Amino acid sequence: MEDLEDQTERVQEHVMHAAQHGGDKLNLSVALTAAILAALAAVTNLMAGHHSNEAMIEQIKASDEWAHYQAKGVKAAVLASKREMMEAMGKKVSDTTDGKLAQYDTDQKEISESAKELESSSEKHLTRHLIFARGVTMFQVAIAIAAISALSRRKKFWHVSLGFGGIGLFFLIWGFL
Repeated sequence: MEDLEDQTERVQEHVMHAAQHGGDKLNLSVALTAAILAALAAVTNLMAGHHSNEAMIEQIKASDEWAHYQAKGVKAAVLASKREMMEAMGKKVSDTTDGKLAQYDTDQKEISESAKELESSSEKHLTRHLIFARGVTMFQVAIAIAAISALSRRKKFWHVSLGFGGIGLFFLIWGFL
């Protein structure tokens, strides 16, 4: 992603240089548009990164919860085996054993719910990340087409650039909803 940002900066600088030295109104408009698109791309990229990070963090927490769930299951299995062995040997089983087994079962249900909520949250963050990532892509394309407009001095390309910028703006707004 860093390389893409560097390329965008170079295109942006070229467009600004052309606008300053070219002096015509189209290049000035294209340069201003490219600057705005670059700012929007930066904000959108920041949000895409944030949601990507949050998705990863939530998934790691969910994995931790599932490991905790398995640990409770292992403890329950060990305790149940101990209980069966004691009964098979004709020895008295502690009164707390059944209570502990029930508690392990209750704990596992709570842990399972927590893990599922974290997984759901992770999926929501990933969905938002993808929306913002699409917005970044549209802004990048818009900036590149704006550069083509400045180089070729054709207004049609500027209009196409504005169209892609509009799509990028749509994704940016959608990502916040």
